[in-house]
Amino acid sequence: MASSTSRPPASSNSGAANGQADRSYFETQRAALLGEIGLSLEHVLQNINKLNRSLESVIAVRLLSYARICIRNFEEVADVFLRQVGNEFGSVEALWSQFENVMGKDPTTDGDPDDQQGEGGEERDDEDSEAPAQ
Repeated sequence: MASSTSRPPASSNSGAANGQADRSYFETQRAALLGEIGLSLEHVLQNINKLNRSLESVIAVRLLSYARICIRNFEEVADVFLRQVGNEFGSVEALWSQFENVMGKDPTTDGDPDDQQGEGGEERDDEDSEAPAQ
């Protein structure tokens, strides 16, 4: 029994050689798998970049269309606002136009100057007639 424990079995020498062969096979398989993983990650990165560019173009198109819509809406709101402000000042404008027309008239061309003096005389007569009655 002592001789069996002092000497290693014959299969252990072949196992060490197999371990190195297995290890080299493992390392080659590992390297091959790491290469495949690296290629797969590169493909994923390329596809993510393509997706990113597509999203950027879609977002740019959408933003451009939204900007156009906002500009159209702003123009419509501005038109409505200006129309409302214009309508609010329409009566003031009409009043100033009437004032301008009255001030621009020449009193001698409107009618007979005697008629205008007669009216003034009538008003004076009314004032004179009221004063003695009091």
